[in-house]
Amino acid sequence: MKDAKSIQALIALIDDPDEQIYAHVRDKLLEVGPDAIQYLESSWEERDFGLIFQTRIEQLIHEIQFEECKRQLIEWYESPAKDLLQGSLIIAKYQYPGLKDKVVTDFIERLRRDCWLELNPNMTAFETVRVLNKVFFEQYGFKGNSQNYTSPLNSYLNTVIETKKGNPLSLSILYSIVAQQLDLPIYGVNLPNHFILAFMDEHGTNRFISSANKHGVLFYINAFSKGSLFQKEDIDQFLKGLNLPQSSAHYEPCSNSEIIRRMITNLIASFQQVGNAEKVGELIELRALLD
Repeated sequence: MKDAKSIQALIALIDDPDEQIYAHVRDKLLEVGPDAIQYLESSWEERDFGLIFQTRIEQLIHEIQFEECKRQLIEWYESPAKDLLQGSLIIAKYQYPGLKDKVVTDFIERLRRDCWLELNPNMTAFETVRVLNKVFFEQYGFKGNSQNYTSPLNSYLNTVIETKKGNPLSLSILYSIVAQQLDLPIYGVNLPNHFILAFMDEHGTNRFISSANKHGVLFYINAFSKGSLFQKEDIDQFLKGLNLPQSSAHYEPCSNSEIIRRMITNLIASFQQVGNAEKVGELIELRALLD
């Protein structure tokens, strides 16, 4: 990290009319990274160097934040754990770079604890999900945002928590994060045009119930529809309506990297709809990091 005087000296040259000088200053500040942001923000607030200075400051802050988002996403993707909550927070901070992880993690801990207080080890899987649904959709009031389905706000975990509205993917992510923290085998399934959850049959009990589902799933959960339950046959009909084959990927849990990739894809579609080409380009760049 450069010292404060060096950073401030670079910032003083930001409005230089010579494009080569500005390009050099920009590259140096990008090398400093997030540590430069506080100085850039202070300069923007305290100095009146005109529109060029302010515009370049804003652009630089965004570039530094975007580069940091890419760095974190690469680090996440290369990590063995690929924690779903952490991946979701990285994408949220693409739009809300000042977001504090603790705001989200503290809320999730309260949600987990409220579920845990209602559960007991003698409950069946169906009874367990009824408890989760009661806490999520009745006590906390989460619901699918069918009126503004394509809004990007439905994809950021922090805004979903704030508004209590989301799309199938974000609600499923929140549901599965809490479930897995409670040691419940509930995982995301990357169904086309929808995203659902599978309650896995860890103890092999489903073979005594039904031979129809060969994917190790007790039942499926639709978090967008207040946690309604359904079976493999319903997915069969759904895929038939879309003229799609019955691939195992449509019935079995997907990886966390697939989930985050789909989250980015949803955001790309949202910003394409409102014509924000800059956001679309950046999100395509983020998605490519997961290829």
